[in-house]
This record gives sequence, structure tokens and C-alpha cells, in this order.
Amino acid sequence: MPLARIETRTPRPADEVAFLIEAVYQTQREALKVPEGDRNIRYIEHRPEHWAVPPGKTANFTLVDITLFPGRSLAAKIALYQGIVRRFGEIGIAPDDVFIVLNEPPLDNWGLRGGQAASEIDLGFNLKV
Repeated sequence: MPLARIETRTPRPADEVAFLIEAVYQTQREALKVPEGDRNIRYIEHRPEHWAVPPGKTANFTLVDITLFPGRSLAAKIALYQGIVRRFGEIGIAPDDVFIVLNEPPLDNWGLRGGQAASEIDLGFNLKV
């Protein structure tokens, strides 16, 4: 149940926004083994004057921030990073302009299914990938 946010400073047409959302979703499915249909991905465009980016980055600088259940291996995380970068490259976003951050709060810090702690319920999929 990852919660993903794609943030950029470059306005994009609707088809490119849909492409970026799908790219993150498909990469999560492949690398993290996220169940089909499990997508919670937001796309946010900032005005350039509202977001200072690191030196040397272009107008295509894109931040992908993903909050997910803990438990994935380093290999799965690397596959996620590489898959997102590769797919974003298909619409001209350079690898150096993609910045990915993963946040993994403990299962006790997720309130699901009517207010239950995720640590207390059967999630229905394996986190150890």
C-alpha cells in the first residue's frame, strides 16, 4: 500500500502526467510486488519560484516520495529506483533529474480498515521481497 507523490516544476500535458503515474505504479508492481490495483499516487506541479532545487538540476527535476510498509530488501528498492528512472527517461527526464526518497514508518504507524493498526491485520501480501 505505498503512498507515492511525484513532484515537479515543469507543467506537463495530461498524457505525460498519466504516463508518470503509470510508470511509478508499474515499477512498484514489479519491484515491490504490490498487489494489482493498489495505487495511491499523486502528481503535483509547483511553480518554479516556489521550489528551489539543487544546483545543477534542470527544469525537469522530479521528486518521487514514496511512503511504504517496511520490509523490502535493498535489491527490491534498487529495482524500484532503477525502474522509475528508466521509465521517466522515456519522456525525456534525465536520470540526474530524478530524486527518489522512501519513507518506511513501522506498521504500528499505519491506521487501516476502519482504524486498525496495520501490524494487527493480515495485509494479504508479502512484504519480504
